[in-house]
Amino acid sequence: METISAKELERYAREGKYLIIDLRSKADFRRDHVCGAVNVPQGRFCGELSGRQGETVILYCDRGALSMSVSRELERHGYRAKSVVGGFRAYLEQRNAREEKNVK
Repeated sequence: METISAKELERYAREGKYLIIDLRSKADFRRDHVCGAVNVPQGRFCGELSGRQGETVILYCDRGALSMSVSRELERHGYRAKSVVGGFRAYLEQRNAREEKNVK
């Protein structure tokens, strides 16, 4: 199972050709999420991933533990999965640091 950084997640999201899955609750997703991500709370993958075994799937949760676990499980079923180290919290820190830098 491959891991990526929050900075790499931003790059993947900008490219727009990867399936990015937010494993957090619907309420958390509504509050804020990675641009282009789809919300698929844990255990609801059947429809979203059907027929996508050849694609790279990028997963994130709040802190990274759940996405690592789900990534491992998906790889056992033939998917190419990547987990974001530190999850959405790391992404927010990265995004906020970038925005502060742009303001200065």
